[in-house]
Amino acid sequence: MINQVYRLVHPGQFEISYKVKAINNGKVIIRPTYLSVCNADQRYYQGKRDVAVLEKKLPMALIHEGIGEVVHDPTGQYKVGQSVVMIPNVPVEDDQYMEENYMISSRFRSSGYDGFMQDYLFMRHDRLVPLSKAITGHPAAFLELVSVAMHGITRFLKRSHDRKQRIGVWGDGNLGYISSILLKTMIPDADIVVFGKTKRKLDYFTFIDEKHLINRIPSDLKIDHAFECVGGVGSESAISQIIDHIVPQGSVSLLGVSEDPVAINTRLVLEKGITLFGSSRSGREDFVDTVNFLDEHPDVIGYLEHLVTKVIPVRTIEDIRQAFDEDQISPWGKTVMEWHI
Repeated sequence: MINQVYRLVHPGQFEISYKVKAINNGKVIIRPTYLSVCNADQRYYQGKRDVAVLEKKLPMALIHEGIGEVVHDPTGQYKVGQSVVMIPNVPVEDDQYMEENYMISSRFRSSGYDGFMQDYLFMRHDRLVPLSKAITGHPAAFLELVSVAMHGITRFLKRSHDRKQRIGVWGDGNLGYISSILLKTMIPDADIVVFGKTKRKLDYFTFIDEKHLINRIPSDLKIDHAFECVGGVGSESAISQIIDHIVPQGSVSLLGVSEDPVAINTRLVLEKGITLFGSSRSGREDFVDTVNFLDEHPDVIGYLEHLVTKVIPVRTIEDIRQAFDEDQISPWGKTVMEWHI
């Protein structure tokens, strides 16, 4: 069959390309239903990546957050019409010491390989996770981002000591919001303290125990562990504040993505015996954990719904451009595309 792929060919410019796909290749055919725009997609769309990177990776279909419906499964493992979340990371080898999302050989959709903006997707069975009827609609579109937070917290629980009375989260954006609600639900006895730049954004964090503007942090405030969910140019100051306020031998989970190197006060890191570790993307296990977690805690889905600020029905390339343009000017939350194209 001929499949239409909607690729970014230059910043701000999408074009349709056509690919011949075999139906009998053993893969599951998925029709995308809801797709969510990520900051990484925006950096490509706005041309904010290095010129050499853009030349290497474009043209490319964007979007790595989304769900879809099964159209055909030659094995019968998935039923026609079944709703599934699609995993963008595609490992091509196994390593007992390395998770799939850290393997250099793994392929990641919308980062050098075509993402989910296609008429149909042809995916391996292990790159899909079934969704229950409770996890549907707009919040389900960005389950990938929730799985990233889940991955970071899972690694944190394995590496941090057991004193978790106060956990700080730096970042009042989408990742900080999601990480905070997961932490509060998974570690209910801990006080979750959020540090942000904008009071209006912090007002959305109704479920946490304490919040502070980053320019008004009490000098005597102490935390046991921390999550850095800022990224970009703000990463450096966030990490600096974390190092200042964390107690000795605390753990710091670094989740924010920065295009440029950031300076870290290694003298104080050594003096306090702080553990710094990074987490990036997620793998199948994290998606399964996320879906099971939301099934067990359906109230969290209600909080995730608050992140949905733009819903754009997409029937044409112009609608795709509109979704990216409106997402670009949105100060908070996620833009979801209802995929009707």
